[in-house]
Formats: sequence, structure tokens, C-alpha cells
Amino acid sequence: MVKVAILRREELLRKIFAIAALSFFFLVYFTQDSFGLMRALWAGASGMRAEQLNMDVTAHNLANVNTTGYKKSRADFQTLVYQTLKQPGTPAAQGAQIPTGIQVGIGTRVAAIQKIHAPGPLSETGNKLDVAIANGDGFWQILLPDGSMGYTRDGTFKKSADGKLVMSDGYILQPEIAIPEDAVDITITEIGTVVVMLAGQMEPAEIGSMELVKFVNPAGLSSIGRNLYVETAASGAPYTGQPGSEGFGQIAQGVLEMSNVQVVDEMVNMITLQRAYELNSKCIQTSDQMLGIASGLKR
Repeated sequence: MVKVAILRREELLRKIFAIAALSFFFLVYFTQDSFGLMRALWAGASGMRAEQLNMDVTAHNLANVNTTGYKKSRADFQTLVYQTLKQPGTPAAQGAQIPTGIQVGIGTRVAAIQKIHAPGPLSETGNKLDVAIANGDGFWQILLPDGSMGYTRDGTFKKSADGKLVMSDGYILQPEIAIPEDAVDITITEIGTVVVMLAGQMEPAEIGSMELVKFVNPAGLSSIGRNLYVETAASGAPYTGQPGSEGFGQIAQGVLEMSNVQVVDEMVNMITLQRAYELNSKCIQTSDQMLGIASGLKR
């Protein structure tokens, strides 16, 4: 009886060691170089997060398809770090070298959301105070409530109670232009000169001039809402100029620059990102099933 018990115990120990060895093999195999099969889970999750942010950008673009002077945004993707399982150029047998090596990526991320400052289409309104920057670059300067300067491509200007040209939120255009109460007609030339015809006068009177500013890197401007941007270290300092000169756009009166969002492009992008999101979720599901198969081998 003692010998039988010893044999059974030895057989049981062999089974335990066999199971432990098999488990250790799969643990090492699937987690070699710290991740193994788990890499696919994290890669799929990173792809889903990135596409979700891409969807947020696309939705924002579509929401502003009718916003005056709006510039569409674009999500730029970037690979995450790679795990090097075998370095390219590693020495092999007889003095040869590994030509390509083995490097496995672990996903993607959104590296930047960039404003695309391409011009939008012009829409005629007939309103004398509606203006657009055409055939060139530039921004209008707007005085913000805190005394700092904002910049915009939104040319839907109005008259304030004291005749100053202001944005829809009441922020004043810089340099200030005040339209007299007795002005019966307003003309804004291509170079930004504002001329009015006063009641009882035979000759028009010049009351001011619009200035534009440019930036070395307009994509580096920070959006603060209300169709406004502010300067950052990435955008560089603004420099002023007269409309129609030195690469600055011309002023077009009675028209507005519409959003540069192309609805068809955004719809195609939305279909693409939806499929990418679905495929990344499939990667997670498949990796989970493979891990389930591996964990089931111990039974």
C-alpha cells in the first residue's frame, strides 16, 4: 500500500510539473520581451482611442461647415514605440548579418491636431460691412476684453453704439474705425481704405484703413472659440501689412469667406475611421480569444 501511495504521489507530481512547465512555456512565449500577445491588445486599444479622437475632430469640422472663416482641423497620427526582438544588423553565423531584424510596434497615437489654413469659398451677401480676405493670407486684429489681441478671419463686422466696427460679440476691430452717424454710404477698397459718403457732402471722406497681420506659422495659433485665435510661441510674433501687398490678401466688400470644410471629404473620412475603429476592436476580440485558448490548455 505504501508503494502504491508513493507511485501515485510521484505520478501526481509529474503531472503538476508538466502543467507548470507547459504554463511557463506559454507564459514565456506569449510575454517574451515583456508583452508578447498582449501587444495586440494594447495596439488595438490605442487604435480605438486614436480613432475616437479622430471622430471628435471630424464631428467638430462638420458642426462648423457654415461657420464664417472657420478652418478645418486634421488629426495627425504617429506610431508608438517599437519593441526590438532582434536588432537589424545583428551578427549571424559565418560573419553574416541579420538584414532586417524583428521590430514589433505597440500601436498608434494622435500626435497633433492641425488647423488647415487653406482659403474657404467666398459667398456674396451685399452687406456693406461684410468683408473677406481674398487672394492671400492675413488676419484682422481684434481687441479682447482683457486688453490682449486676438486674430480672426471672420469678417461679419457690425457697428457699435458709437459707430465702431466690432465683431458679433462686440470685440473692437483694430485699428479702430468709427463710422459717422450721418454716413449714407460705406466703401471699403481692396487695400483696406474705408471711405464714407456723408449726408449733404459731394465728396467722399476717408475715415480709416484696415490692417492685416500674418504669422510665420499660422497653424501654431491657439483657437479660443468665437472664431478667434491668439498668438503662441509656436506661431511666432505677428507682423502687420497693408491688404494687397507683400503676400497679404485683398479686402473684398460685400462677401464673406465661408468654412473651408469639404463635406464629402469629411464623410469619407468618417467612413474610413469607423472601419478602422471596428478593425481595432476586432484585434482586441481576437487577441482575447487567443489568450483564452492558451489559458484553456492547462485543463
